[in-house]
Amino acid sequence: MYNSGDTAGTGEPRSSSQTVDRALSMLTLLAQRGPAGVTDLARELGVHKSTATRLLSALEKFRFVEQDGNRGKYRLGFGIVRLAGATTAQLDIGREGRPVCARLAAELYGGTVSLSVLEGGGATAVVQEPSTERNWIGVRMPLHATATGKVLLASLGFEELSNALERPRQRLTANTITASGALLADLNRVRDRGWAATIGELETGLNSVAVPVRGPGGRIAGALSVSAAEEHLGLDDFQDIARVLTQAADEILARLQRLTQP
Repeated sequence: MYNSGDTAGTGEPRSSSQTVDRALSMLTLLAQRGPAGVTDLARELGVHKSTATRLLSALEKFRFVEQDGNRGKYRLGFGIVRLAGATTAQLDIGREGRPVCARLAAELYGGTVSLSVLEGGGATAVVQEPSTERNWIGVRMPLHATATGKVLLASLGFEELSNALERPRQRLTANTITASGALLADLNRVRDRGWAATIGELETGLNSVAVPVRGPGGRIAGALSVSAAEEHLGLDDFQDIARVLTQAADEILARLQRLTQP
């Protein structure tokens, strides 16, 4: 028997996960059948009309749904397009960057080439070449202790960077930079020279160099990096590797730009 939608039949409030399930089900319904009214959506979901109205109000706040003119119906909103656009951009950069990363990995024998994006407060690899038992794809890495993370941090605006610097940072090795002032100084160097590096900051004995990868609009869309043991990637190699990575990043940009051409 249906109960009000505010309790689970026990007198206790329904869980937030159930609310999320219903909101996602509502978005799926609108995607499948097009504009629909509150009454129809409530019937399809098996909830009271007032519950459906609250769900729609919450989704409308973030522009995931919008009212369809004066007909009293709701349809998917621009917020969905924004999320899809962000996902598509990450898929595009991964797809277009993979062959470039594969070529780099073959040329820079002994190193791991990664293409990462900013996701959930970390640097998440969408491409790794070569494939190894230690797979970093989809793993969220700390921004302050990775070269890709520093490139992505340096690309943030003032307010976003300030918020990022306020978050606690874990010391992973003796070389990990955790003090805000020291990290900010390092990020300023990244902006000035156009590349970032880590010297045993994520793992002892592991060095890395990274450069920004820009999208067709000119904004930094990701970071391209090479990581290797210090005997294969020493301080004297950093500038030359950065130059090679920059050329590869330009190639990825050119491939992305072709996608936007009619």
